[in-house]
Amino acid sequence: MEVTINYLAVLIAAIASMGLGFLWYSQYLFGKQWAALKGYTDENLKAAQKSMGPLYGLSFVLALLTSYVLVHVMNLSQAFYGNTPLQAGIASAFFMWLGFVMPTQVTAQIFGEKKWKLLAIDTGYQLAWMLLAGVIIGLMS
Repeated sequence: MEVTINYLAVLIAAIASMGLGFLWYSQYLFGKQWAALKGYTDENLKAAQKSMGPLYGLSFVLALLTSYVLVHVMNLSQAFYGNTPLQAGIASAFFMWLGFVMPTQVTAQIFGEKKWKLLAIDTGYQLAWMLLAGVIIGLMS
């Protein structure tokens, strides 16, 4: 089985991850709740944002990696189940989230004594961006 990788789709999916993250954690969606649950005030949140450039860069690299791996899983889904690229993108993204991302985040929450609402916001973002990446890569395949 030959794996075809559309690197432009991988790049666009990673960029979409960042865009969705900025929206998800903005004041328009979950930013205020997230900041309150993390214990941030307006002052210390603004101070923390000034040093987040390298963290955003690392997050982007990790989104590239996840998108790249998603392509491989999608190819398997297409080969073994005969899914269309879009079906493979949505199913693969969902099951990667369900089997790998969400359990890891829940385990970290259980042993890290974090707040369940914070987990819901964070893992909800992970699900939304992975589904978005699956749709983008699927439509561009």
